[in-house]
Amino acid sequence: MKRLSVAVLMLMGLASFMTAEEKKKEATVPAALNFTVKTLDGKEVDLAKKYEGKVILVVNVASQCGLTPQYKPLETLSKAYEKDGFVVLGFPCNQFGAQEPGTAEEIKEFCKANYDVTFDMFSKIDVNGEKAAPLYKYLTGKDTNPKFAGPIGWNFEKFLIGRDGKVVARFKPPVSPDSEDVVKAIEAELAKK
Repeated sequence: MKRLSVAVLMLMGLASFMTAEEKKKEATVPAALNFTVKTLDGKEVDLAKKYEGKVILVVNVASQCGLTPQYKPLETLSKAYEKDGFVVLGFPCNQFGAQEPGTAEEIKEFCKANYDVTFDMFSKIDVNGEKAAPLYKYLTGKDTNPKFAGPIGWNFEKFLIGRDGKVVARFKPPVSPDSEDVVKAIEAELAKK
């Protein structure tokens, strides 16, 4: 009986240790990257593990929107600055005018065939409301991101996250990814080593 009690106590101590380690890890992960998301292929990606230390442009995308041609400058930016540590993350969303009705496979095919998209694309999500993905709840929340809070207005809204994992800019949907304001903001963040 005593052996069992000791074993249980040891496991409880180990569990406490693991929880403390998890808390320590969580405390060091930038809040904007403290999420796990799924790719279009259904694979889970820990944003911190994959993108920590990079400059990130997070964009909610759609295939049947008047702004869909923004895929081209997004891809151009992605390729132009990837060697410097820049990435684009695309999150398909069907909340605005039902302009992203396709399946993951259809979205992937559309992006490849029409814009030769190579930047990372993730599974379709909601960006507003109660069912919004946790990442977007963080990006738009008054408590979590007060400087850039507020609901997403339409497809192709852009959030720029610096190397330190902090949101540094937000760009409205009509602002083209290759506009002077966006490029300057990206270059300024990339300059911070």
